[in-house]
Amino acid sequence: MKAVFRTCLFLAAGATMAPAAEGFLDRVEDTLTWSAFQDQFRARLSGTLDVEGYAVQLPAPGLIHSTDRTLFNPRLSVFLDAQLGAHVYVFAQARADRGFDPEAENSQVRVDEYALRITPWNDGRFTLQLGKFASVVGNWMARHGSWSNPFITAPLPYENLTGVWDSEAVVSSGMLLRWSHVRSGLPAAITAQEKFLRVPIVWGPAYSAGVAVAGELGKFRYALEVKHASLSSRPEAWSRTHDAWSHPTVGGRVGFRPNAMWDVGLSASGGSYLRPFAQRTLAAGRGRGDYRELVLGQDIGFAWHHLQVWTEVYAARFEIPGVGDADTLACYAEAKYKFTPQFFGALRWNQQLFATIPDRAGPVRWGQEVWRVDVAPAYRLTPHLQLKLQYSLQHGDSGARDYSRTLAAQLTLRF
Repeated sequence: MKAVFRTCLFLAAGATMAPAAEGFLDRVEDTLTWSAFQDQFRARLSGTLDVEGYAVQLPAPGLIHSTDRTLFNPRLSVFLDAQLGAHVYVFAQARADRGFDPEAENSQVRVDEYALRITPWNDGRFTLQLGKFASVVGNWMARHGSWSNPFITAPLPYENLTGVWDSEAVVSSGMLLRWSHVRSGLPAAITAQEKFLRVPIVWGPAYSAGVAVAGELGKFRYALEVKHASLSSRPEAWSRTHDAWSHPTVGGRVGFRPNAMWDVGLSASGGSYLRPFAQRTLAAGRGRGDYRELVLGQDIGFAWHHLQVWTEVYAARFEIPGVGDADTLACYAEAKYKFTPQFFGALRWNQQLFATIPDRAGPVRWGQEVWRVDVAPAYRLTPHLQLKLQYSLQHGDSGARDYSRTLAAQLTLRF
């Protein structure tokens, strides 16, 4: 509980200093905004400072990497937005933290996003984007930042680790069942270490490099991307494009927005989930292109007065030559309600199911089925400062326990 207690101290200190700091933060915002050429060029630096604390039951769930029961996780994110005329836009994001996902490692500085966006026509029918950016798949990407996300963690499809590795190819059903913790055979210490090898259906916002086109045609929206890494690829692979373009990932989303209340979308993606150095582990006569992750998604957004609701369903298939197709279905539904202009709460149900694969003893489910419920109250002290708590209860893939509980606290300063 030390990490959560330490974060709560920051929360209390932030609440005390918030009113006095508002004027200073407004001046900082003005200072970090520039314009030139009679406002034809405009640029702005902004950012968030997140102070997070986690109290977990071991093994730590999802993409929280810690061998301790508590974790203190500070993070600084800096954003650059620049507009040249009405048709050219550039954005970038740099982060200083202990790793893209919460972990107790040495500090590092990275550039997670950088992209050029060109919009030839004013009606938004077509936009071209090149660089390294979040995937166009689904609807969570648009609110994955700490200020916009009603929760501290991501939904289950974006962080629940399956038994598939991206560094080595599965050669038998028994191997996949051991990696998925369905069949015993790995000591507890090895099981904890191999967590770093497993991948989810979608790894967070999937900031891999590529090109995308998007636009709006009346009530319809479309987006298509070609990237060098699959949706399941880990942060270390997002920037390493050497030899990756030999097996690009293609994805897209078609959305329909009949009115201001509803937003419905269908998504799809396909690409190799193995990293280039996994080539040595492939079955004879096989290439990385034979080991593909195929994803179909459906998302719904709804807003009415103080209520917002989002849902996503992902059906994913990891193709494993010589073993079979490893299919899984993951979904969540989350609701956010604003009780007052400053206080809101959020509730989320998550679940992941696994299909069977052929085995010597007959068909066997290839993963531990999981459900999780997240509850998150939040309070915005000022337009620049937000306090957030989260309690999560998870069943499945929790080591020797049936249930796993996680408590998290987050203070976000926006400038």
